[in-house]
Amino acid sequence: MRTLLVALLVSSCAVLGMSPLAGDGVTEVKLVHEPFEGEKHLGPLRQLTFGGENAEAYWSNDETRIIFQSTRPPYTADQIYTMKVDGTDLRLVSTGKGRTTCSYFLPGDERILYASTHLGGDAPPTPPRFNPKIGYVWPVWSTYDIFTAKTDGSDLVRLTDTPGYDAEAVVSLKGDRIVFTSARDGDLELYTMALDGSDVKRVTESPGYDGGAFFSPDGKQLCYRSAWREGLDVEADRKLLQDQLVKPTIMEIFVCDVDGRNRMQLTSNGAANFGPYWHPDGKRIIFSSNQHDSKSGNFELYLVTVATKELERLTFFQRKREGAHRADDFDCFPMFTRDGKRLLFCSNRHNEKPNETNVFVAEWRD
Repeated sequence: MRTLLVALLVSSCAVLGMSPLAGDGVTEVKLVHEPFEGEKHLGPLRQLTFGGENAEAYWSNDETRIIFQSTRPPYTADQIYTMKVDGTDLRLVSTGKGRTTCSYFLPGDERILYASTHLGGDAPPTPPRFNPKIGYVWPVWSTYDIFTAKTDGSDLVRLTDTPGYDAEAVVSLKGDRIVFTSARDGDLELYTMALDGSDVKRVTESPGYDGGAFFSPDGKQLCYRSAWREGLDVEADRKLLQDQLVKPTIMEIFVCDVDGRNRMQLTSNGAANFGPYWHPDGKRIIFSSNQHDSKSGNFELYLVTVATKELERLTFFQRKREGAHRADDFDCFPMFTRDGKRLLFCSNRHNEKPNETNVFVAEWRD
């Protein structure tokens, strides 16, 4: 679901060269870009993918491979791929059926985790048409379930089988629990479960969508995005969910303990804030937001200090050329290495063709 912000809000980007498909013997990617003015925390950026819609790229536990979702020929919807950290050895690891999202490596890097709609049919579900009376929405298809597989895609095992949306699953850095979003109790809430899908525990309780969660480095807390707020039209929100939709235009960043206690709101800007991830120091959270212009699709990376809520803008990708729409500019899905020395994220910087987003890795300068 997260990548739909790329497909529906973003309309930019140029192909600098198409990535070969899985099994084509990729040669090492050596294209490096300098950060934009003001991006003082970023060193040179290496571009790892070239063409297609590539999103939600996350490190393996040993940080030698990356798993991500991509829409590229011959598929018309996101499938899951892995590659080495230099962009080589690209492999399709999902079924090629349905639509997939939110992939991750399990401890030991011998199995992967992702959500897929393939049990609901070989064809991917069709995105909703824009309705001006409702505005921009995300689909949360009820056919999404969470699966694990070996890293070559074989031995597919289903972890969730309750009615409704189950997706957005990631694993604690401690390797003991999975956090995910589910509609199983009539609202989109956070849950945790054991690595085999057992011992499911509900985390959040408030009305409105809660999702996109990640564990803190010590495994004791979660950061996540939430549509909950004072004045939320709960009835309208639930009606959207009945139609397998959620409205993401106002979401704030929260933290809580893994059992849901001690919830704290970190942002209060009325914008679309999402993609939070913990800095390895456990004191700061990086995330994407359009808070600088909440009516646009220009998303940039920010860093917030949990204790003080102090905010720092990290990226400044905003096209200046005549005729370019600000929705062309998109930085999101950040993830640090465990030592905090590298940052993986997705962006449509350095592109010109519409609807293309690529994976980048940069040195992090703290």
